[in-house]
Amino acid sequence: MFKNKNQNGKNNICGGKVAILRKNYTPKMSQRALADRLQLAGIDVDKNAIQRIESGQRFVTDIELQALAKVFNTTSDYLLGE
Repeated sequence: MFKNKNQNGKNNICGGKVAILRKNYTPKMSQRALADRLQLAGIDVDKNAIQRIESGQRFVTDIELQALAKVFNTTSDYLLGE
């Protein structure tokens, strides 16, 4: 039986980088502020969803990945570690 998890047991690849980018963002960005920015981009997430993404407990869709890349002015390839 196949499981949709990374080798480290997490449900996404980008969560760690999202956390690093958010914490290093100037001015400092909270999980709630990131959720608000994503909602402005049309992505329906809340602070709890951001926490689950960063900890690897939640899957990230391609649409969400694209929006995260735009918020942080980076590429989806960078978020995926490529």
